Amino acid sequence: MDMITFRDLEPGDAGWVMQRHGELYWADEGYDIRFEGLVAAILSDFIANRGPQERAWIAVDAKGRRQGCIFCVRPKPEVAKLRMFLVEPARRGTGLAQQLLGKVIHHARATGAARLVLWTHQSHRAAGRLYARTGFALIHEAPVEAFGQATVEQTWELML
Repeated sequence: MDMITFRDLEPGDAGWVMQRHGELYWADEGYDIRFEGLVAAILSDFIANRGPQERAWIAVDAKGRRQGCIFCVRPKPEVAKLRMFLVEPARRGTGLAQQLLGKVIHHARATGAARLVLWTHQSHRAAGRLYARTGFALIHEAPVEAFGQATVEQTWELML
């Protein structure tokens, strides 16, 4: 695998983030079009209302191809929230997910957040293992119907 660099959100990235979330979550989880709509709404809000403590990282390879992304938003000054975390299937297991997660954790700490939270689903087992290994605690679980699937939503938290 070639080198990966990380950059901020640029024109064209939002469409890629939305498209890849829609495609991969359909293939991996069976999520319907409403999931892509959720990602579109989150992206739209991020782009329109991005505050100085909010960041996006797009992982790109040496040829400029996008290989992953992660976002950090601030719903409250003391709370950072991880959003739209994705790694392309060919890059899973390479350490890229840990690198992206590390960027959000470092940024949240550096900008004074007391905790970092995220929302996910239990079916994302590899992500859950990554969060637990990194020190996150699972603070809430509940069975739900989401995006056309029965699933268990989870909230994880890392005290900073």
